[in-house]
Amino acid sequence: MKSIIVGGGKLGFNLLKILRQRGYDATLIELDEGKCRRIAEETGADVICGDGTELEVLNDAGIIEADIIAAVTGKDENNLVVCEIAQSIFHIKSIARINNPKNTDMFRKLGVERTVCSTQVIANLIEYEFEGGNCRFIQAFDRGNMILVEISPVSNNGFEEHLVKDLDLPAECTVASIIRNNEVIYPKADTVIKKDDCIYLVTNHANYLAIRKNLHKGGRFNEKHKK
Repeated sequence: MKSIIVGGGKLGFNLLKILRQRGYDATLIELDEGKCRRIAEETGADVICGDGTELEVLNDAGIIEADIIAAVTGKDENNLVVCEIAQSIFHIKSIARINNPKNTDMFRKLGVERTVCSTQVIANLIEYEFEGGNCRFIQAFDRGNMILVEISPVSNNGFEEHLVKDLDLPAECTVASIIRNNEVIYPKADTVIKKDDCIYLVTNHANYLAIRKNLHKGGRFNEKHKK
């Protein structure tokens, strides 16, 4: 797989090193000549000195043969232009770094779906750590739109001795697995939740916060099913 990285800052430089260490063909584009020389010397990679928003420079980097391009400069407007060119002219996948969280919607409206905003990711991680109780954030996927959550143990949370299908969870929330006595269970609708089970849910950010808030206050998510 051939990839192109636009932007030779710390992020672009480290991304280039990681991709090459994993055996991928990666080329970097950077405007600053000094950075280009240093990166080329330290990595042995192909480094193109130029403006990554220009077609000639992108062609020099081999965009015609590329499978994906990552625009990770410090300027959102440049990252947006790079991704638009990659998608509309060369029809390849693109990933954009977003420096200002306010620009996230703009990128998506213009068709750039694969974005990474480190500010938003860190803010979410900090939020996940507050008042988690026994509802714990494990891992984020799809740029933070989908997350894995652990509820442990289930005692006193209203889950015990109920079927998975009867758990009154939010609509966009799925019970992915259960850990019972150090064994993994992939639950079905009629699986019964037992005392001291650890439940793993796949859900979104908003639902996670709602579940965590409810449990932190001693709430039960399936009171309507209690006998």
